[in-house]
Amino acid sequence: MKMEMIEEAAKVLKGTIVHTPIFKANQIHKNLFIKAENLQRTGAFKLRGAYYKLSTLTQEEKQRGVVAASAGNHAQGVAYACAEMKIQCTIVMPTTAPLTKVEATRSYGVNVELVGDSFHEAYMHAKKLQESTGAIFIEPFNDERIIAGQGTIGLEILEEVPDVDVVFIPVGGGGLASGIAYAIKSKRPHCKVYGVQAKGAASMYQSLQQGKIVTLPQVATIADGIAVKAPGDITFALCKQYLDGIVLIEEEEIAASILVLLEKMKVVSEGAGAVAVAAAMFEKVNLDNQKCVAVLSGANIDVNFLSRIIDLGLLKTGRKVILKMQINDKPGYLSKVIDLIADAGANIIRIAHDRETKDVLSLKCNVHFYLETISQEHIQQIMDMLHEHGYIVEVVSEPIKKLNGEYHP
Repeated sequence: MKMEMIEEAAKVLKGTIVHTPIFKANQIHKNLFIKAENLQRTGAFKLRGAYYKLSTLTQEEKQRGVVAASAGNHAQGVAYACAEMKIQCTIVMPTTAPLTKVEATRSYGVNVELVGDSFHEAYMHAKKLQESTGAIFIEPFNDERIIAGQGTIGLEILEEVPDVDVVFIPVGGGGLASGIAYAIKSKRPHCKVYGVQAKGAASMYQSLQQGKIVTLPQVATIADGIAVKAPGDITFALCKQYLDGIVLIEEEEIAASILVLLEKMKVVSEGAGAVAVAAAMFEKVNLDNQKCVAVLSGANIDVNFLSRIIDLGLLKTGRKVILKMQINDKPGYLSKVIDLIADAGANIIRIAHDRETKDVLSLKCNVHFYLETISQEHIQQIMDMLHEHGYIVEVVSEPIKKLNGEYHP
């Protein structure tokens, strides 16, 4: 990898990609700026690397067509670039890919095949397809030209925030982090650059910890765009050399950052895009007097899943809570608790009874109250008040499974 390649990529991409804005996000953290790649064409940063890579193909290679594998954003980047360059394209996506990403990819006129339950299975099928057809394979991250295209984001960050102290970058396979880290460290070596991964898909983190490429047996995260089982050899080497570390984010923290971006910043983010913001929001590293840029890498979230993510974010930030109590199973006792909760300023959304207690003769039942609250402090005030009135109450942190196998979060 050389800086000249990233600079060449910037020239090639000029006029094709959107030079996405960087804006202050002090509603989230007083020292935070956000690089809004969610406003990129196709809704994610992947267009940069895909377009630059395809632009370097010879005419003979373009005539052979291309094959790619992706969980969504790389697919759209390749599809958009192929439509612009009139290149035949087949993209293999896992059957678990969000429908919105599948349909968006098809809208560019490329052939889409759905294979396997994971990106890894889709990738292996795409490699076999490439071998049988003689098409050119467009790697999602483990390719120097792909990495160089993504690295143009680093140049734009330094152009607009030249005195940046800390940069957070989402990490899946590592193409985005490799390119940005290389660009920033080459021009501003004292800037700290951190990769950010979901704890349930921490392949690069584990690889760097063990000093070798680690393939995870499985990945599980709402940040589907970075749900990658193993990094590439090129991205692993670059991340090892240029990242100052990788921080891990919990699922509830991802959900909370999506919620805060939507509510306070009026910005839509997918899970993979929000992890970098979550790193700043929950101060995974010390940001005192540090000017920080978080790369919000994409906005292609499945709207059918969004309500559940928002609900999880509300629980994390104390805007909603599930309280479990045991009360007397007699007339009037439930209404007393309802009145106490109302007096405390909480709004009851749902009440669920469970009479399946071990002590049948006690005539008590478990009751779950699903409340709208203001903050974590407000929740504590409600619990303290109920304790003062003699009730034993606990917070249920996960959606509770109730009768008929249904979940009532």
